[in-house]
Amino acid sequence: MPADLRTSGRNGRRRLAFVVTHPIQYYVPLYRLLAKRGDLEIKVFFTWHAGEGGQFDPGFQREIAWDIPLTEGYGFEAVTNSAPDAGPHRFGGIRCPDLAARVLAWRPDAVHLTGYAYDAHLRLLRRLRRRGVPVLFRGDSHLLDAAPAWKRLLKGVVLRRVFAWPDVFLFTGQHNRRYYEAFGVPAAKLVACPHSIEVSRFADNTEQHEREAAHWRTSLNLPTTTPVLLFAGKFEPKKRPVEFARAFRQLGRTDLRLVMLGDGPLRAAVEAEAAQAPELIRLLPFQNQSRMPVTYRLGDVFVLPSAHDETWGLAVNEALCCGRPVLVSDKVGCAPDVVVAGQNGEVFPADDWPDCRRALERLLPCVATNGPPRRFPAALRGADVPDTAAGVLRGLENTWAKPVMKGSC
Repeated sequence: MPADLRTSGRNGRRRLAFVVTHPIQYYVPLYRLLAKRGDLEIKVFFTWHAGEGGQFDPGFQREIAWDIPLTEGYGFEAVTNSAPDAGPHRFGGIRCPDLAARVLAWRPDAVHLTGYAYDAHLRLLRRLRRRGVPVLFRGDSHLLDAAPAWKRLLKGVVLRRVFAWPDVFLFTGQHNRRYYEAFGVPAAKLVACPHSIEVSRFADNTEQHEREAAHWRTSLNLPTTTPVLLFAGKFEPKKRPVEFARAFRQLGRTDLRLVMLGDGPLRAAVEAEAAQAPELIRLLPFQNQSRMPVTYRLGDVFVLPSAHDETWGLAVNEALCCGRPVLVSDKVGCAPDVVVAGQNGEVFPADDWPDCRRALERLLPCVATNGPPRRFPAALRGADVPDTAAGVLRGLENTWAKPVMKGSC
């Protein structure tokens, strides 16, 4: 791993602080990879929790403790959160009075900030701007969701001011870039930094994962030659699990099966839909992270029919890495970046169930139930953890005076 970043003279390494609410399974591999560089020192500051034990997830309506390590391989610090109702579900849920002091005491050369819509993060952003500390801002918002005119106007006024503070905006995809542009962020501040997953964790050990998935299907009495659609995620309104199950049931096709896997506030409603067609719809419980490479292979097509607030949908990346085509709505943020119609998936207008049915019919020829699953290498290019790390390094190029960063992670 080349170490050619011009150093600041402090132990021969630049310092990059990350500020994020909690250990997120998709970001942790990035921290580990950057921590291995000989010319860069990183430290992650968590403003909600540092992954100690389980945490209640309102989307799953249960306490979640990921079964893969989330705080190993990099330095971190848990900053005290004084909010009475702590959590990233509201602006006042992330309130850390000493966040700026803790971050600045570490003397970072730059700060990578994930999300601005929290009390502590916004205050930190303003403080860093005043102190002249370069900020790399990363989020994944888009403009796909409709909002009242007054709300759009107010948001525009606020964001044009807030977005004047960061030095670099790391955009995750096409929709995210358009979002920043709409609020006045100049092209010179925009740097591509794709959302990514650990491709090897899902694409490697294929034969073993396929065998386990085949055994699982047999135990569920799912016919081996019948295509299976898989919904895996939170049973919450924005993801439309109830509506999709109903639309599937109304297809009236006995040559397809639907597996609904997950948990959440709509669990009872999903159960009610499944109960009306028990021979066609199977309901399975939440599966933890270590099980997901097998879980995606349980189905032949992965579906994500969200209608709003689906800023990216990294489950789509994971399913594609497992060799499964995808059926997603046009409100899923990743659609234009990773879904290629007619090749690895189809996109349909959200809540347009007749069009969803037509998209499914176009997709079914991609399904392999009597042979090796198809591979989608195009979906893997540019979407692995080293690609995200390269985006962060490009962002740093834009913040530090004439650095030399020819290498990559």
